[in-house]
Amino acid sequence: MPEEIKSPSPPLPEGGQKSAAEPTVPAAAGPVSSTPAQTPSAAVPPKPAAPAKPAGPTPVPWDSPLVTKFKRQYGSGVREASSYLGQNYLAVDASIITEVLTILRDQEQFDYCVDITAAHYPKREKQFDVLWILYSFARNERMRVKIQIADGDAVPSSFSLWPTADWLEREIYDMFGICFEGHPNLKRILLPDGWKGFPLRKDYSIIQQDQEWVKINLGIESGQ
Repeated sequence: MPEEIKSPSPPLPEGGQKSAAEPTVPAAAGPVSSTPAQTPSAAVPPKPAAPAKPAGPTPVPWDSPLVTKFKRQYGSGVREASSYLGQNYLAVDASIITEVLTILRDQEQFDYCVDITAAHYPKREKQFDVLWILYSFARNERMRVKIQIADGDAVPSSFSLWPTADWLEREIYDMFGICFEGHPNLKRILLPDGWKGFPLRKDYSIIQQDQEWVKINLGIESGQ
């Protein structure tokens, strides 16, 4: 058989060392993974700031012959005359409320008392607003009259002007504890006579009072 011819190895340089130009293959440190390397994710951009909340509706001055009449007659007793979302209202001193309501009924044809209600603002010196909502059929016009009173102050009853004020004032008494002088039968209308406190005051603990009343009057524990 012919002798196998081997390619000669390149000669080593003097000293028997490999040339620096010759690449060396590092020994494998372990098994090579076939999974591609994970690159760090890009930084998440900050969320954009929330848009500014649009301003809500605000009262605007209400000017009319009716307002002029009351301002001329009572001066600073008319605290405010404004229109809010198309609804007109007067804020007046509590001392002139009966006169103002009488004029509105007898001279300005506000012959229907739609509602009387109240609101509680416990941080104010005069904690309560009392509000009359009136309607004139002849004028097809609605308006509100508002006063502020302190806790414990009484309000003149409107029963003699509008008999519908009867139950409306009783409800305010029942829920807020506001007394109406001259009312013919001022007592609770929604809650039992022995109920303690006034539930629509913002500092009222409804659960505590309910539990007490149920236990005393029904002899059971409240489900609340």
